[in-house]
Amino acid sequence: MDTIKNSANYVSDKVQEATSGTSKEANKQVAKDSNAPLGTRFDAGKDAVSDKVDESSHGASASLNKEQAKH
Repeated sequence: MDTIKNSANYVSDKVQEATSGTSKEANKQVAKDSNAPLGTRFDAGKDAVSDKVDESSHGASASLNKEQAKH
């Protein structure tokens, strides 16, 4: 039963990791856009950092769940 749960958590974490990565890249582009207002660029940069933290967290969690599902 734990193997199924860990496998499902692995898939969920990988999806969330990919979503965070996509959001991070979009925010980076907004932050680099010289035509965007300064406040918008700042917020996008801050959000990109937050997305990177989320991406790393989900990646680590996915690795852990993958290993636990093997046992």
